[in-house]
Amino acid sequence: MPQPPLPLPLTDSPRPALMPHAVSRLRAERLARSAKPFLARGGIKGERCAGCRLVPSHCICALRPMLPTHAGMCLLMADIEPLKPSNTGWLIADVVPDTFAFGWARTEVAPALLTLLADPQWQPYVVFPGEFVPPERVVHALPVPGDADAKAKRPLFILLDATWAEARKMFRKSPYLNPFPVLSLQPEQISRYQLRRSRRDDHFCTSEVASLCLDLAGETVAAQTLESYLGIYTHHYLQAKHQLPPNRDSADHLRLAQLKGG
Repeated sequence: MPQPPLPLPLTDSPRPALMPHAVSRLRAERLARSAKPFLARGGIKGERCAGCRLVPSHCICALRPMLPTHAGMCLLMADIEPLKPSNTGWLIADVVPDTFAFGWARTEVAPALLTLLADPQWQPYVVFPGEFVPPERVVHALPVPGDADAKAKRPLFILLDATWAEARKMFRKSPYLNPFPVLSLQPEQISRYQLRRSRRDDHFCTSEVASLCLDLAGETVAAQTLESYLGIYTHHYLQAKHQLPPNRDSADHLRLAQLKGG
């Protein structure tokens, strides 16, 4: 006698078909170069949603909030970062349409990255702590909207997506970044990121840094959206890790719905 079909896992369904963004494409390229398969921890027999990297029962693809922004994001990613389910650069690319992602290597630089940095529509800012940079190169704010410079060029935030030790190495060994100002953030809040913990509370995950940059650029709704989206992703990730259902009425879920106008 045939067995009845098993119930489908609870998700924020229906799952939309999502176009691959810059980070997902970089991940695919990195996987293609791997000598052996990358096995992320967790999931049912390793199964993860291709759109959000969560286990299918905790998928958040239907919540993906992409917003048009004046600012852009350029992620320079350490070798293994695109492969990690806990990487939050993926969330930035989910939200900000003009997100670019490149793998970082000490001995070579992608021609497309140099082309992007030379594009006259963009004013690149390297986001890095000012204490490690000569003072004359450091800025703490962006041109006020309405200024001639603000109208002429769009801010492009260059984020070093890596561990702190890796990011310092990337900053020192990327001479093509030397012509650009360094945006030194001075956040007051404590990091909410829980998937990989830094030893210092003033070290932020990549998505949190992007939210702060968007806020500085006057992109308040996009900044708040990315912040809530990170909270939702973190909650679903940890609930799946502990084999618990997500709370779809959490403060971050409700806030994201309000920001999306839903």
